[in-house]
Amino acid sequence: MEEKVEAFRKLLEIMSELRAKCPWDQKQTVESLRYLTIEETYELSDAILEKDMNEVKKELGDLMLHLVFYSQIASETNDFDIKDVIDNINAKLIHRHPHIFGDVVVRDAQHVRDNWEKIKLKEKGNKSVLSGVPLSLPAMIKAYRIQEKASGVGFDWDRPEQVWEKVLEEMKELRNEVEHDGTLEKKEDEMGDLLFAIVNYARFIGVNPEDALEKTNRKFIQRFQYIEDEAMKLHKPLQEMTLTEMDRFWIEAKKLERNTK
Repeated sequence: MEEKVEAFRKLLEIMSELRAKCPWDQKQTVESLRYLTIEETYELSDAILEKDMNEVKKELGDLMLHLVFYSQIASETNDFDIKDVIDNINAKLIHRHPHIFGDVVVRDAQHVRDNWEKIKLKEKGNKSVLSGVPLSLPAMIKAYRIQEKASGVGFDWDRPEQVWEKVLEEMKELRNEVEHDGTLEKKEDEMGDLLFAIVNYARFIGVNPEDALEKTNRKFIQRFQYIEDEAMKLHKPLQEMTLTEMDRFWIEAKKLERNTK
C-alpha cells in the first residue's frame, strides 16, 4: 500500500511542477481538457475491446493524469483539490453500499444495482429517474442506461421471451411501413422502436449492445480489408469486381478468422 501511495504522491508532484513550469500545461483549462479526456476514454475503450492489458494500463495512466490535471486546476481557483475529489467518492461508495457498510441485506447483484439507483435518486433529489442519464451519450448507450434506470424502480419485463416478442412486433411494424411506402418520418419512428427493443433484449440476455456492435464493426472492417488486399493482388479495382467475386473473398476471410481462433 505504501508503494502505491508514494506513486500517487509522485504523480501529484509532477503535475504541480508541470503547471508551474510548462507553457502548454499552464495554458490548459477544464474546458480545453474536455475533448482530450473524451479521446482518452475512447482509447481506453479500444484497448479493452482488443483485450490488450498492457495498453489498458497505459490508457488508465493517461486518464488518471487527466483526473489529477482537473483537480490541480480547480485547486488553483480554490474550488476543490484532489483530496476533496477522493473524499467525495469515498463517502459516495460507503453511502451507496449499505449492504457492506450498513445493515441492509441484499439478494444478488441485481438487488445491489437497484438499491444504488434508488439511493442515487434520493441523493440528487431528481424529479425523474431518468434525469441522471447524460443527454450527450451516444444513442445506443443512452437507450441501455435509460432501460437500466427504469428497471431499477421496477418498470421492466419479467422474462427475455417477452422482450423478444416485442422485438418481433416492432420488426413487423417497420416492415409494414416500408412495404406500404410510409413516410420517412414514420419509418424512422419504427426503426427507432425496433432498435430500442433490440437494445432491451440484449440487456435481458446479458449482452452489452454497444460492445457487440463495435465487435461486429471491427469484424466487418477486417473482412472488407481482406477483400481489398486480394483485389490489389489481382490488380483489379473493387469497382470492377462482381459481388460474387467479393463474396468469395469474404467467405475466405471468415474461414481465416475461424482458423486463427
